[in-house]
Amino acid sequence: QLQLVESGGGLVQPGGSLRLSCAASGFTLDYYAIGWFRQAPGKEREGVSCISSSGSSTNYADSVKGRFTISRDNAKNTVYLQMNSLKPEDTAVYYCAAGEYYYCSGYVSHRYLEVWGQGTLVTVSS
Repeated sequence: QLQLVESGGGLVQPGGSLRLSCAASGFTLDYYAIGWFRQAPGKEREGVSCISSSGSSTNYADSVKGRFTISRDNAKNTVYLQMNSLKPEDTAVYYCAAGEYYYCSGYVSHRYLEVWGQGTLVTVSS
């Protein structure tokens, strides 16, 4: 069974940092682009960042550029989202997702996503 499992969420003060992890089981992430998405209460799901299968291409939403960094360690079958300078508006449930035909080129696409994690809650509050 193909699964993605997010971890690393929690409560952090404004200006703080968190690193989210997205670990795959049942399949190898090597050949998949991965996207990170978030959904705040009462809001639509937003594409946050994505990374190509090789790691050579990354994209970020304007709202997180310069603060978030996506990376991957294919040996560990894991993708990371390093979040720095967190703001209260970053509060949301964060999801990672993948798909056979998902791509990361130019923007954070929502298309061709087949496997989603259960999400991890990030709360930024003083």
